[in-house]
Amino acid sequence: MATVIDGKAFAVGLRKKIAESVSSLVNEHGIKPALAVVLVGEDPASQVYVRNKGKQTVEAGMDSIEHKLSIDTSEEEVLSLVNELNNDPRINGILVQLPLPKQIDESKVINAISVEKDVDGFHIENVGKLSIGEESLVPCTPAGCIMLLKDHFGSLSGKSAVVVGRSNIVGKPVSMLLLKESCTVTITHSRTQDLPGVCSQADILIAAVGVPEMVKGDWVKPGAVIIDVGINRISTEEGKTKLVGDVDFKGAMEVAGAVTPVPGGVGPMTIACLLRNTVIAACRQHNLDVPEAIKTF
Repeated sequence: MATVIDGKAFAVGLRKKIAESVSSLVNEHGIKPALAVVLVGEDPASQVYVRNKGKQTVEAGMDSIEHKLSIDTSEEEVLSLVNELNNDPRINGILVQLPLPKQIDESKVINAISVEKDVDGFHIENVGKLSIGEESLVPCTPAGCIMLLKDHFGSLSGKSAVVVGRSNIVGKPVSMLLLKESCTVTITHSRTQDLPGVCSQADILIAAVGVPEMVKGDWVKPGAVIIDVGINRISTEEGKTKLVGDVDFKGAMEVAGAVTPVPGGVGPMTIACLLRNTVIAACRQHNLDVPEAIKTF
């Protein structure tokens, strides 16, 4: 049976390092990092996520500022708020919770956020810098994936990595990060021919496609490490619901060397990496070195 990669435990350790870094910033430089989160509408999943972000931000010793707007808020109003936060020297990180209501252009809002405060790493300039290997704020979920892989392997150099999914949020940026670690990377998608065959060649298999349990155990190379980014809610035979990933966990466990579970794998890493990005942003905005404890890669 494969090893279960405990993302929850890793995230706890990372948040401890972040809290120590924040304490040093406060005590040595008088800087208390602050994260501003903008939530438009009342999507239940987004509300839970924002609440967890706020709680963990405060626990790490940082300030959490939440702006909750009604679902009928106009694009102009959101852009105006983003501009205010860009110009507020107390705010080091800005996150606009996605998805946004249909009347608001997500791309326009994302790219209105100051590049230096874009802790989601979605601004087109940060995306471009990541793609050419320059210093940037890196998207949180992909960063968490790489941290878990490096913790397991040490060096990723020379590994064959297959990414299932080509989204701007996970698939593309995690591919760039894998290339940076000197992996040989294949990006697969809905038009890929013989997807099971391609997956079966991977030392590292990252599933981020949003289809419940799509990746089967017989798609997996014996001993491969699987990072399951999917979070899907499905109905059980008992009439209840449960969370599953994009990987058939039970089948994968019989073949793989290590697998992230859902929940408890990549999910906890996403918020931890958001806090990490906020500290990194604060350091860069004040021309300070990023603490070694949270550099990680």
